[in-house]
Amino acid sequence: MLQGIDHIVIAVPDLAVASRNYEALGFTVVPGGRHPVGTHNALIAFGDGAYIELIAFYEKNTQHKWWAPLQKGGGLVDFCMQTDDLLRDTAAFRKAGVDIDDPSPLSRVRPDGYQLKWVLSIPKGVDRGVAPFLIQDETPREERVPRQTRHANGVTGIGTVTVAVDDVSRVAGWYARVLGTPGQRIVSEELDGVGQRFTSGPHTLDFVAPDAAGSPLRPWLAARGASPYAATLTASGARGGLLDESKTLGARLTLA
Repeated sequence: MLQGIDHIVIAVPDLAVASRNYEALGFTVVPGGRHPVGTHNALIAFGDGAYIELIAFYEKNTQHKWWAPLQKGGGLVDFCMQTDDLLRDTAAFRKAGVDIDDPSPLSRVRPDGYQLKWVLSIPKGVDRGVAPFLIQDETPREERVPRQTRHANGVTGIGTVTVAVDDVSRVAGWYARVLGTPGQRIVSEELDGVGQRFTSGPHTLDFVAPDAAGSPLRPWLAARGASPYAATLTASGARGGLLDESKTLGARLTLA
């Protein structure tokens, strides 16, 4: 069963620069480590159990799923959902119509030498980034997710991930089947779009298509295709609003 958002992924050209920028925005940034696929990361963990992954490449890997989005500007490129039954949920997404790989192992070595291990199921082709990739831990999850969850800016968790799509009904059909409940119709005046909203655990997923010529989703879809567009972070006692995109390195993050 899906437990909610495990983490959102922000691809950046330089991990050290990104870490400094996010620290300047009031986040507590924890070094993550290296993956054997040419990437390294830093993590921003929240009290709701989810986190932001800042990820960069320490060596070129054109076959990696986030290499191409990074060349188009990076920022928010993907999201992961936690599951307590990876095989079941992978099969459920596949049955719903998502092109998704079989589970495969991955690992990361933390700076202290501890090797983390988990198993992922990753959507393929145009479904990637619209359907989530799924994770189930082999080593304890509390070793993968930093314990430092307090932030000077008051952020406590991930509220909503907004995904730009061309075909709302197709995507909504996936999630309705997997989650076992229909979505809620939404209208976004800010985005000049209409869509469907789903909840999983403490988190919300909005899938929105442009509904007017001036929608900012139209150029996004033309440049990037259906993919994550923005995220809202829950914050306690902090001033809300869109964070400076020059500091977030292209990620549209709003405190609410």
